[in-house]
Amino acid sequence: MSSNSRILVFVYNADSGAINLVKDFWKKMVKPSSYECNLCMQTFGTFAVKKDWKKFINSIEIDSEFLHKDEFEEKYGILDAKFPSAYLNEEGKLTLIISSDEMNSAKSLDEMEALVRSKIK
Repeated sequence: MSSNSRILVFVYNADSGAINLVKDFWKKMVKPSSYECNLCMQTFGTFAVKKDWKKFINSIEIDSEFLHKDEFEEKYGILDAKFPSAYLNEEGKLTLIISSDEMNSAKSLDEMEALVRSKIK
């Protein structure tokens, strides 16, 4: 945990694992409109995290954690969450700071970055 005990927890609307990765890749490539994770759509290129997103995440003054929904549910025990979303973890206490509706409203990487910036001020 960071020295200030604050972590921004991003949660993808996708499960972890190789099979899910392949399924998500094909959905994203073949029919992007059917892809269910706008966080993934805006922050990932075809094969990796977009460089501009990585640079942005490294520039904000709060540590970040990225989890798939199954990992989030297992780690934090919140089973009724909606994804994609983002939480602020302050000394073990989670607070939703970006809802799935807000996250899904971002239509570009710039909009996603502006949304994150506005929520962590």
